[in-house]
Amino acid sequence: MGRKAASINSTNQDVLIALHSAPKSFVKKLLIGSIILAMLIWSASALNFQGINENGLRIVGNIIQYFFWPDSNPLKPTLSTYLFTFAKSGVPYLMYETLMIAFVGTLLGAIISIPFAFLSSRNITGKIGSFIGSMIITMIRTIPIFVWGIIFIRVQGGAFAGVLAIAVSSVGMISKLFIEAIEDIDKGILEALDSTGATTLQKIRFGVLPQLTATFLSTTIYRFEINVKNATILGMVGAGGIGFTLIDALGSFNFGIVAVCLWVIIPVVFIIEYFSTKIRTKLTTGE
Repeated sequence: MGRKAASINSTNQDVLIALHSAPKSFVKKLLIGSIILAMLIWSASALNFQGINENGLRIVGNIIQYFFWPDSNPLKPTLSTYLFTFAKSGVPYLMYETLMIAFVGTLLGAIISIPFAFLSSRNITGKIGSFIGSMIITMIRTIPIFVWGIIFIRVQGGAFAGVLAIAVSSVGMISKLFIEAIEDIDKGILEALDSTGATTLQKIRFGVLPQLTATFLSTTIYRFEINVKNATILGMVGAGGIGFTLIDALGSFNFGIVAVCLWVIIPVVFIIEYFSTKIRTKLTTGE
């Protein structure tokens, strides 16, 4: 009987506590909801929406029409001129150039990132090296890739500018992920190497790299997947590849060429993403 009474008292206390905290919880939720609503209203007011442009709708309609049949205009045989050709002005060659820009830029960025990541890892070089490296990586990552593209176009135009822009931009992301992987390695191996008097280079070679090869490859492949899309964007600012043809066709309202570019870009990106996911899964899980 006493246990039953104690159980009832405990339940009553829980109910009273819940009732007491309910108003505070409601006020908190109301405050958060009001802040979110105020931010949405403020953001919407900054959009300066002036209605739908009928000319813009017509352009979208033309793009959709040409996407399904690029040769809608018989005076401009788009498919034979731009798709079914391996000339340098053809879309297949431009897509190949874009892939090469992405591949070389990613590879160069990954190579630079390896020593940079080791020099910036706390468990390899200590707090000072880690702090300096983190500051440099943050600076690189804050600059958008198209800005790097514009900078390098001024120095060296064409596809090489795209390679440099992708390489530098990739260093920011790849180094950060490499550092995280290095700092998460099994410290027991490093301690064992320390006890044998191993140098920093020996610790990296025999203690760190064997644990990180799969992670490094997976990260590099993932960055290549991103850089294929980045290379297309860089082409729009004049760094070579299919992006330049795409933005030029959009500017001249040549929607047949736009459609052909999209015909090539979309399946290539899907294929790369599919195989990238498969390879990275195999590297990380071994399955």
